[in-house]
Amino acid sequence: MGNNKELLLVHPSMKTVSLTEAVNVMLPPQFYTLKKEALPLRYAYQAKRIAPSLFDGLLEAGNYEYMVWKEDEAWVFLAYDIEKITAFLESKGFVLEHVSKLFFAQQSIDLFNQPLLLGEDDALVALDGTVVVVPKEALAEEDTPSLRFDNRFTPKKGIMLSGAYGSVLSLKQASMLAAIFILFALMFFVEGSRYGDDSQAGEAKMQELLSAYPALQSTYTRESIMTKYKAIDTIERKKREIVKMVSGMIFKGVTLSSLEIDANRYKIHFACKNAQVAKRLNQLAAKNKLKTSAVAGSHDLKIEGTL
Repeated sequence: MGNNKELLLVHPSMKTVSLTEAVNVMLPPQFYTLKKEALPLRYAYQAKRIAPSLFDGLLEAGNYEYMVWKEDEAWVFLAYDIEKITAFLESKGFVLEHVSKLFFAQQSIDLFNQPLLLGEDDALVALDGTVVVVPKEALAEEDTPSLRFDNRFTPKKGIMLSGAYGSVLSLKQASMLAAIFILFALMFFVEGSRYGDDSQAGEAKMQELLSAYPALQSTYTRESIMTKYKAIDTIERKKREIVKMVSGMIFKGVTLSSLEIDANRYKIHFACKNAQVAKRLNQLAAKNKLKTSAVAGSHDLKIEGTL
């Protein structure tokens, strides 16, 4: 549904905007670095896994993410810094809640059959299968830009900003937490089913005992017999509390690397972007009465405990 929104082409020399509804944004080459490689890979996830190594030494300092897709026989690798992009958009008046999806000009290479003006001094053109920025003066007179930019340029695949939905979680973190919640939902369903079967069997046994020994009908004795069936629910409740606590400790700069919970213990590994983020996470852990331990050679923190 996000692909049906108005598509805006942004660039460094653009004027500030004032939006009242959500839009899609297309970014020119100034906001990404591109490489094409003919590699014997079959799936996009394989290409994305090796993307960081292909840009080693080519990128400025930053927190980069990657998009990959296949064009003919070659794989296209695109690196972008989402923090720099969002900072630019905000400097031009964009409210991130009004940015539905981000796209890149290279994704619409097939539509650049003519130059497209990019501000007053530059233009976007397609050279050797790549969208590039050239000075307007470099265009031949017969190449006077006449291409009209509209929603036809909207690609199928885009990037959703976590900030557009008021979330402090990245898509990767949100997906990981969603997977954890689904896992625990399944565990709770299985345990609940077992508990239900055990409860029915226990109730039948109790009725048999009550019929044979009327003295057992006191409330105190009934509660003692049923106590053992509440243990399962208590453990599952503690597990849910741990997951809720973990979700509350994730903020910008913190990534949940792993979460392990069994019947007795739990282990949590947080990856922290820098020392300041690690310090704040330590404070949150202390507030939740949790003990943290630093991971040697990094800013990462580990939390372990018993249920």
